[in-house]
Amino acid sequence: MFDRIAPTYDLLNHLLSFGRDYSWRRQAAAQIGAGGGLTIVDLATGTGDLLLSLLARHRETAHVVGLDISEGMLNLCREKLRRRGLAGRAELRRADAAATQLAENSFDGVTIGFGIRNTPDVPKTLREMHRILKPGGTAVILEFSLPRTRLWRWCYLQYLRLAVPFLGSVISADGQAYRYLNRSIEKFYPATEFLSLMRDAGFRDASVIPLTFGVASIYRGRKSPISE
Repeated sequence: MFDRIAPTYDLLNHLLSFGRDYSWRRQAAAQIGAGGGLTIVDLATGTGDLLLSLLARHRETAHVVGLDISEGMLNLCREKLRRRGLAGRAELRRADAAATQLAENSFDGVTIGFGIRNTPDVPKTLREMHRILKPGGTAVILEFSLPRTRLWRWCYLQYLRLAVPFLGSVISADGQAYRYLNRSIEKFYPATEFLSLMRDAGFRDASVIPLTFGVASIYRGRKSPISE
């Protein structure tokens, strides 16, 4: 599915979010601690917009890796990096976010933007994120969510159920993919349940930051330092 919609993926992301996705990704990138020499991996990197935000925010990173299962998405990411002269700053690999084959305790930061709800086993993906983090490292998860306010939630659901599949069908010629989008958002865990899953996976200090009236959220957690 993601290979099919790759050519119009960025356009629809920006259109359907009214351009707010740029700000959401910048805010997510800022949640990774500052400092030179960081190692960061972006799971389900897609066309690389969050990866680019990480590279812009953390200009002195030692090593940045982007993983995705869709080769079509990765090809677009490679082209973006090449056009911006950043190809040498990031390594791209085709891999599953729940089974990265990366070494344990190897990254200061692990991110995933709008991807964890698409994984077949969310708890397994969280455990994998925790496994590849260094002790004291930070995980940042950017994901769609549903507003808590009843009226705003109702309006948002109408938008998801009616406008999103229609626009997706018109622009990408793949209405099925964008009907999947609204269903996956509606079925995703509420914030309290997702934070509980993060804690069960081993994360300390799990927290959430609602964005744009709650239509998206940033979840953050850290792996305990060895000394704790």
